[in-house]
Amino acid sequence: MAKNLVIVESPTKVKTIKKFLGKNYEVVASQGHVRDLPKSSLGIDVDNDFEPRYITIRGKGNLLSSLRKEVKKADHIYLATDPDREGEAISWHLLEALNLKGKDVKRITFNEITKNAVKASFKKPRDIDLSLVDAQQARRILDRLVGYEISPLIWAKVKRGLSAGRVQSVALRIVAEREAEIDAFIPQEYYTLDVNLKGKGAKDKLTCGFYGRKSGKEEINDKASLDKIMSELTGEQFKVLSVKKTYREKKAPLPFTTSTLQQEAFKALNFSTSKTMRVAQQLYEGVDIKGAGTVGLITYLRTDSVRVSDEAKNMAHDFISENYGDDFLREGPGKTSAASRIQDAHEAIRPADLTRLPSNVKDSLTREQFRLYQLIWRRFMASRMSNAKYETTTAKIQAGEYIFSTAASHRIFDGFMLVYTDAEEEKEEKKSPVYSLEEGQVLEFDSFDEKQHFTQPPAHFTEASLVHTMEELGIGRPSTYAPTIGTLLARNYVTKEGRNLFMTELGDAVNNIMTEWFPTIVDKTFTANMESLLDGVEEGKVEWKSIIRNFYPDLEESVKKAQELLEKVQIADEETDVVCDKCGRHMVIKYGKFGKFLACPGFPECSNTKPYLEKIGVPCPKCGKDIVIRKTRKGRVFYGCENYPDCDFTSWQKPVEKACPKCGKFMVIRGNRIVCSDQECGYSEAQKKDNA
Repeated sequence: MAKNLVIVESPTKVKTIKKFLGKNYEVVASQGHVRDLPKSSLGIDVDNDFEPRYITIRGKGNLLSSLRKEVKKADHIYLATDPDREGEAISWHLLEALNLKGKDVKRITFNEITKNAVKASFKKPRDIDLSLVDAQQARRILDRLVGYEISPLIWAKVKRGLSAGRVQSVALRIVAEREAEIDAFIPQEYYTLDVNLKGKGAKDKLTCGFYGRKSGKEEINDKASLDKIMSELTGEQFKVLSVKKTYREKKAPLPFTTSTLQQEAFKALNFSTSKTMRVAQQLYEGVDIKGAGTVGLITYLRTDSVRVSDEAKNMAHDFISENYGDDFLREGPGKTSAASRIQDAHEAIRPADLTRLPSNVKDSLTREQFRLYQLIWRRFMASRMSNAKYETTTAKIQAGEYIFSTAASHRIFDGFMLVYTDAEEEKEEKKSPVYSLEEGQVLEFDSFDEKQHFTQPPAHFTEASLVHTMEELGIGRPSTYAPTIGTLLARNYVTKEGRNLFMTELGDAVNNIMTEWFPTIVDKTFTANMESLLDGVEEGKVEWKSIIRNFYPDLEESVKKAQELLEKVQIADEETDVVCDKCGRHMVIKYGKFGKFLACPGFPECSNTKPYLEKIGVPCPKCGKDIVIRKTRKGRVFYGCENYPDCDFTSWQKPVEKACPKCGKFMVIRGNRIVCSDQECGYSEAQKKDNA
């Protein structure tokens, strides 16, 4: 019998796939890429039409020798790396590294690691798709050119071994722009007015919100307007003007893509993007299930498609009909995304077998695996079910010339919500007094509930919202979201406090360099257009080297200009008046991984260092000593008193010397204005240039 060799990427898959194939199949793993560009040099022959120079990855020599021995024994070779452009490129590199040309070599792919899917893939073998390979090469070479050309400049400017990246630098700019919006935001005061009413004999209060007048909706922007409204309502009769019932449907969600899985796992399970991908990879590659052996539980996890195979649709139809009833079956195709950039190479992320209920496999999974599998199972099931239906009752109450309104909603048909509710599901009221109101009914006044509010700045990015924004803008692709955010955190360009992402001083410095010297690289539209061109390579519509040829000259010119000017503005060590307590020299400012610090210029003879407390020239409003720039343990900048811990003054915004003329408290800089630190005071004024 002929011997068949199957080469997969991950050693974890070997055991799973070998179980599905007969004894004439040997399954081995490449353990990811076996060749790559060299780390020690650019690895791209710019003068020879950008020809890449690939070398064997360090540590993979013995593995390749072992694979070559297996190849010699085999009559047929199947390259079964992951079903995406990265997997296609790994297969192509294996073809080259193992010298497989002239041998019987075929490429097979499967979207899920199940017996049926794996066996079916052998019935549809094909040649390596060079368009996918070229798309991966183009991305890899673009990223290498950006990283290896620009990173040395950042090293020189910031005095540390940092890096720039084609996608990471744009993501950093997105975070920086959001932080600038937040810093520049000036809160606006407004008020809300609720009235608590009672019907005759009713025990429960009915709370109604101020709407405006019959002529239309109005806002209450200041205390004087609020007082005027309340004064005019004194003694007025509150009468039900109208009661309306409306019906609406909440559409069933789409099945998960990579980005929506990362977003929902973050919100519902508090998983970071990297954790979500790590656990999903385990579920895809296979988990030991009691009584079934090693089983792949979900389909391929890197996808931006919401397509579902007919087999999966039929499986879901039968399961829903049998377990929930035909009323819960989805009608029609459901909502779809209008995004034109979606690549439909894979299905959505779904369970490989719907009959493997989360509760049935719970004992075989870790807690993390179970929670993520349950989320994927419920989301896919919901996507094949009918919409949820709601009844909403809205009432308008008139008092004099003013209108108040109230509404309550309750679900009258569960639909998909029988199995799935998202992390931000709305509240519903099943026993609200609004349901018993009748038109013309007079209600008894109980009390007013007035509240002062201030408009809120845009929210800080979380990992989930950054992924959502990158996807919306077309920055990066499913496989890049988690690594990009991971790089920003690892480089300490951004830091995570709680669930929120914040810029660090280091991130600000790198972003400022990229924005000033390489505006095209960090331009969101340019990067999105580049992604579209790279997708064109994948589709066989664009020649991959033409993208590099058009891109590189501008990059080279920008680098040359920056090199000339950066040489003239090299940052020398700034001497301070702080005396080294070990050798008596004046200490200098150095830049480290976490920003500035004080070091003795006598290094290596004297290696004394101290924290650098940069004064901003403003006295502390509590004790009168200097305010200095400080950083949290994770690198976020704030302002505090140099006399800490004896004085506990702190501020996230930069304080100014001038006190608020309205309330006397200290003031801070927000954007181009100086505002009172007390939100309730609300005083602000334009920032003078000499105060900037």
